[in-house]
Amino acid sequence: MNEREKNGPLVDQRDESDRILIVDDDPSMRTALMETVKRLGYAVEGAVDGSDAMERLVRFRPWLVLTDLRMPRLSGLDLIKEIRSRAPQVTIVLMTAYGTIETAVEAMKLGASEYLLKPFSMDVLERMIVSLKAGREDGLPAGPPVQSTESRAILTQDPGMVRLLSTIEGVAASQATVLIHGESGTGKELLARFIHARSPRAHRPFIAVNCAALPDGLLESELFGHERGAFTGALIKKIGKFEMAHTGTLLLDEISEMNLPLQAKLLRVLQEREVDRIGGRDPVPVNIRVIATTNRALYREVEAGRFREDLYYRLNVFPITVPPLRERAIDIPLLARNFSTQSALRNGLTPPTLSDDALAHLQRLAWKGNVRELENVMERAVLLAGDGAILPEHCPADTCGDTVGQPVRPQHPANGSLWEMERELIFKTLARVKDNRTHAAKELGISIRTLRNKLREYRECERPLSIPMS
Repeated sequence: MNEREKNGPLVDQRDESDRILIVDDDPSMRTALMETVKRLGYAVEGAVDGSDAMERLVRFRPWLVLTDLRMPRLSGLDLIKEIRSRAPQVTIVLMTAYGTIETAVEAMKLGASEYLLKPFSMDVLERMIVSLKAGREDGLPAGPPVQSTESRAILTQDPGMVRLLSTIEGVAASQATVLIHGESGTGKELLARFIHARSPRAHRPFIAVNCAALPDGLLESELFGHERGAFTGALIKKIGKFEMAHTGTLLLDEISEMNLPLQAKLLRVLQEREVDRIGGRDPVPVNIRVIATTNRALYREVEAGRFREDLYYRLNVFPITVPPLRERAIDIPLLARNFSTQSALRNGLTPPTLSDDALAHLQRLAWKGNVRELENVMERAVLLAGDGAILPEHCPADTCGDTVGQPVRPQHPANGSLWEMERELIFKTLARVKDNRTHAAKELGISIRTLRNKLREYRECERPLSIPMS
């Protein structure tokens, strides 16, 4: 059997909406990706390089192409250009271990819909495919600029952060359990993914569980799984996150939010390396590396009786503390430029410049929400600035949480005020999504409730604002 016969059938009878083409010159990576795609129920073929992919594209007619960047004969970027000229309806994802912002910009300009930085977990790939398929079914264009969470790099020039990352590089190769401390928004999950990506488990699953996002009853089932009939509503067997992470890494995000009974069960899993499903008869062995994060001082939670001391010592094998953004202000210009570039790509805009005044303004802020808050501020600043440079007034100091900003509305807003700019942005966004408030809130990075309150505020304004609808 030759290489091409190994990588797919000569004829496939399925509808093209069920077909995915994998392009990678690394046989092991290609095989792993193909197996993942098959598990999702798609017909799949593999191509050894860009030239092979173009031959298969005509015959196989896939809806999605996953392509590596560096390949012989025809590179990933060249392949994107060829596909866009010959089959513009095809969705394209670029995968590379050599990621830079410049490469991302070039890939998006050429027509890629997604940009993944290797190594990435198969779990992330599955979520991405489901999301892209849903977008196609909703009638979204084949190539909107989207930056994958998995491709987010840790950007820093702060000496303390550089030393921290150097230390993490060393511990990543071990099997040690890691406990990451840090305020909300400092990038604890990003560091966990950094550790996984540099570990021997890099090509195995990375599974994240937010312990604060689920009620206690649901969290237990989510972590450990359950058998059919284990409780009312358990109509089918459920595999828990521990089993899903087998041979890979499990991230327990905000571990301090877990209740004491569940902590006891978690401790047993960490000690025995086996999981008891709810309603199960026999334990299931698991081989995982655990990383936990917390925004609280766990030793104080132990002193207060809210966290088990034995579990604390089991998790605190290698503790890491992520400094807040206010303690590494040297990184703010670097991060602000990166976030503004990413935001512009997502929204189909030209990446803006940041004025010196805007950068100075950003470095004076307290950043209670840390890097996450900065990212949200830059998202809004890009939309407010339009085609111009980002200025201080595009980055309001009172922006926090999920609001566009909380400027106090003057009795008679002056032309060009921040309040009017905010209102104009909201109305333009609503017009673009045909008054779909859910979609508008998502684009603006705010909650539906906040959007409703803003619209109520605008209706009460004495002076109507004329907004062009085109």
